[in-house]
Amino acid sequence: MNILEKHIIKKLSDNGFVLVLNTEAKIDGQAEAMLQALHSRSTGGIKNHLSVLEEKGAENFMERFYVGYGHKSIGDCGSATVFVEGISMLAAKAIQDWRLYSGQEASTRYVDFSDQKFLNPAGTKEGEEILENWRKFYLDSQDPVREHLKKQFPKNNDEDQKIYDKAIMARAFDITRSFLPAGATTNVAWRMNFRQFADELMLLRHHPLKEIRDIAEKTEEALRDMYTSSFGQERFANTEDYNKKWMQGKYYYKNDSLRDFTLLYDNVDRKMLSEYKNVLESRPIKTELPMAIAECGMVGYEFLLDFGSFRDLQRHRAIVQRMPLLNLSHGFNEWYLKSLPDNLREKTEEFIKSQEEKIKKLGVSEEGMQYYVAMGYKVPCRLAGDLKALVYLVELRSTRFVHPTLVEQILKMIKSLKELFAKDGLVLHLDEEPNRFDIRRGQQDIVEK
Repeated sequence: MNILEKHIIKKLSDNGFVLVLNTEAKIDGQAEAMLQALHSRSTGGIKNHLSVLEEKGAENFMERFYVGYGHKSIGDCGSATVFVEGISMLAAKAIQDWRLYSGQEASTRYVDFSDQKFLNPAGTKEGEEILENWRKFYLDSQDPVREHLKKQFPKNNDEDQKIYDKAIMARAFDITRSFLPAGATTNVAWRMNFRQFADELMLLRHHPLKEIRDIAEKTEEALRDMYTSSFGQERFANTEDYNKKWMQGKYYYKNDSLRDFTLLYDNVDRKMLSEYKNVLESRPIKTELPMAIAECGMVGYEFLLDFGSFRDLQRHRAIVQRMPLLNLSHGFNEWYLKSLPDNLREKTEEFIKSQEEKIKKLGVSEEGMQYYVAMGYKVPCRLAGDLKALVYLVELRSTRFVHPTLVEQILKMIKSLKELFAKDGLVLHLDEEPNRFDIRRGQQDIVEK
């Protein structure tokens, strides 16, 4: 048997695919769920439950109790791993827009975009031209940007040449990724329990983008083929209509008037927070605040950030975030332009203006237009979190190893948090040189030895 035949694979409409991994274990996700469910209802012991599993199998149990009777907690006990390839950056963010998502996405540093497929949902020659223009500009900019960076950040005598070269390469990719359209394809690994897959797919099948609806349907089909008795939930018309209405009407967040970093609200109860003053003051470095502090309330912020760096921000699923609509309204992030060599900057500005004019003439919906907009364009980021979540976010995302455009906004959040909560005992452990170029970023790689 061909090794690929052991797994469940469903082709997507745009040449990508969904693969549900078969680990070939005798006790699969369904069997695990059954055993844990039996263990919660019987004192017979795991040895007895294993005998029941061998005699009766897990399929009928899962179909009856998890799917049939709707005992959703049983679905928490079994998990699946799904690999999705050949999908847009927009689809990757939609999959990851779930607070219990686990997995990984391919980094733009490690994808060869010289021949990577770019999705053109308009299906027109004009759309293809816009995408290929972005590709060519991205590729043509690599060498000039690397040479410019070497002049800006010359290697010190005590620095390893290989690590230095990797750091320069990483910085160059961090700059030029701004020219990649959101329709550029990527790969996502997606691991969750059965319950979370069912609940998220229930929404994704009503996503505003056809590509993502296709991914949701193919993923559910693949999961049903692999775990037949765990993914046959009945669809209720009222629920489907409700999810379709708000997903296709309110899913994407727009705020074309946003200009500055904004504190939206501070709903933290200071009297309640006073009980945690010692906890705030005594927290050691590299240590998180206790979860219980969330009871004190939440703080909300809004700011502009390029879509490329929003992808990093979105990884923090302990905070609540809206999915921003990527469009041309807020312009191209200036940091990318300032990071280019002088002789390339003016050419870039002219090129971007030309691309904008072509995108506006495409005649596609505002959701569909996102595929043709480059990731250097700014989007409105609206988020909220309790102090545990926000402190973790600002400490992790304000170091010299984080993309500078995200650091810029996080530093503003740090200033705000200090002003709001310093008197309540809040202490933050921060990088003293958050904007310093450090070649150790060249060591942040996964390589086969």
